[in-house]
Amino acid sequence: MSYTKRQLVHAALEEIGLASYEFDAQPEQLQSALRALDDMMGSWEAKGIRIGYPLPNNPQNSSLDELSNVPNSANRAIIKNLAQEIAPSYGKQVMAGTIKIAKSSYNTLLGQHAKSANMQLPNTAPLGAGNKPWRNSRDPFADDPNFGIEVGDDSFLEGS
Repeated sequence: MSYTKRQLVHAALEEIGLASYEFDAQPEQLQSALRALDDMMGSWEAKGIRIGYPLPNNPQNSSLDELSNVPNSANRAIIKNLAQEIAPSYGKQVMAGTIKIAKSSYNTLLGQHAKSANMQLPNTAPLGAGNKPWRNSRDPFADDPNFGIEVGDDSFLEGS
């Protein structure tokens, strides 16, 4: 079962030294950290890291008690990087070890989940010495590019 957004926020607060047994976060502070979490996950989504995090369509629609739907392997990267994001607003500095782990776990996550863009050769690119005449009798160049619409693994496209 995945963490809730509240659990991720509390873990990030603990990472910057604001443990829940010493520090009671105010609701406004939790909402601010939640907005930082949503913003961070939105930027990761834009970079191609799609891990199932439910992005809200506006900040008021995000809930702390909502499940994050991220795999357990992503929790460390999220918590450490969120701690880096929110630490300045609490007047805290992040420990060097946290920064190192945040970068390392983010790079691991990036390698596991980022999707590389497919690229087609333009029709002016030669196919090379291995081109067989029976494969493409028209000319030794690549076929015209196909500019079809593609969606990510987590999306779908319906036609009429």
